[in-house]
Amino acid sequence: MANAAIRTEQHSKQSAKDLLESTDFKALVSTRMRVSATLLAVLFVTYYGYIILAATAKEWVSQKIGGGATTLAIPLGVASIVIAFVLTAIYVSWANKSYDPEVERLKGQLKH
Repeated sequence: MANAAIRTEQHSKQSAKDLLESTDFKALVSTRMRVSATLLAVLFVTYYGYIILAATAKEWVSQKIGGGATTLAIPLGVASIVIAFVLTAIYVSWANKSYDPEVERLKGQLKH
């Protein structure tokens, strides 16, 4: 009985190894990295772009807008935060529609 359990575990490990080396798994990892890297690049450009803009163009971002005491830097800062939330929503939507079902499909292959 113990030998059967050991053989089953070894068979499962072999299946996991085969899955990790499969084209489907490698494509999934590649796609996830591409999506993550693209969204991260947009986030970095947005955030650090705002920081660099505020540091180097102080006169421009300190312009009063709307006839009040608000400067241009405030809506630009808010926009960088909103963009971060939008990028997060894009990733979650992509993961729910594409990534998670593919992970489940690949997990299903381990059970057989």
